[in-house]
Amino acid sequence: MAAQATFKSIKSLIPLLDRVLVQRFKADAKTASGIFLPTSATNTPLPEATVIAVGPGAPNKDGVVVPTMVKAGDRVLLPGWGGNSIKVGEEEFFLFKDSEILARIQE
Repeated sequence: MAAQATFKSIKSLIPLLDRVLVQRFKADAKTASGIFLPTSATNTPLPEATVIAVGPGAPNKDGVVVPTMVKAGDRVLLPGWGGNSIKVGEEEFFLFKDSEILARIQE
């Protein structure tokens, strides 16, 4: 269930500690040949996302802040489910812990 945001822009949201704000890629509702896919085929979230913002990092057991492994603009691979959902208008964003992100995609 997504929390409805009370702010106007996602840019005003700054993640804390080791949290990472991402926006998942949307599944295409139409194939390259023009065939429309049913909503049941496009309901499963895609495992890729774009990082929108990152927190400064979390302190380790010695109190030293360990920075996050990704930065804004990175493409990342996410677990199939999870994260905290945030809706701003019609857009949906997710907050994940840095350790929950599976990989950074480099092209």
